[in-house]
Amino acid sequence: MSEINAKDNIKILVSGDSISKGVIYDETKGRYTVLPENYVNTISSKIKGSVRNVSNFGSTLTRGISKLGRYLDEDKPDIVLIEYGGNDCAFNWDEVADNPDGNHQPQTQISLFETALSETIGLLKNIKTVPVLMTLPPLNAEKYLEWVSKNNPLTQSNITKWLGSVSEIFYWQEKYSNIIKKVAEETQTKLIDVRCAFLQIPDYAKCVCQDGMHPNKNGHKIIADKVFEFINNGYDFLLVTPECGTQSHG
Repeated sequence: MSEINAKDNIKILVSGDSISKGVIYDETKGRYTVLPENYVNTISSKIKGSVRNVSNFGSTLTRGISKLGRYLDEDKPDIVLIEYGGNDCAFNWDEVADNPDGNHQPQTQISLFETALSETIGLLKNIKTVPVLMTLPPLNAEKYLEWVSKNNPLTQSNITKWLGSVSEIFYWQEKYSNIIKKVAEETQTKLIDVRCAFLQIPDYAKCVCQDGMHPNKNGHKIIADKVFEFINNGYDFLLVTPECGTQSHG
């Protein structure tokens, strides 16, 4: 890559939500936990240089980038991987269920999401740091509805009434993923299309946790494969060995 010289001490900062944190829903334990083999840890073990993961459970884009300045000052990273959108597009489902005829807003309005993402990219490029965007893994709409409604039939019915159809959950989240692609194209920013990788799998739902939103262990392998593909196509000097990319996780 022309932006970064081939060197061993590349610094990568990962700024994202629970997906990049490595959070999965452990059905055996009945709670959320951090998967040791999450995609960030998998990548970290296979490349030269350092990876600092500052992702947080429940974080939105605006919350995440509000803390980004401090990490940029501390680490002076060469690359920043930005992974947000899953919480930004979410609604307060309890409020929706209580008032299915009301006007409800997502955590981050889609216009603000687009603006904030563009501004963050501008900030990073201005300080000669390479931003890399990541699209959103697709939701399993049915499982997600069951999860947010706590399997309560009345709650499910009210949420569905407000949505119009269960499938709208999938398409609404996809709009945020499409914004990420749009911003990447408009700003000529590098993009890792994780969503495309999931949707190429006939039954991608098997790669998503019981909550319908968090990638499970198999899902994290898909993400890791896609990131390794990205590294192989432009940053192969970062790999500990050239053949340790997608072949190790296929």
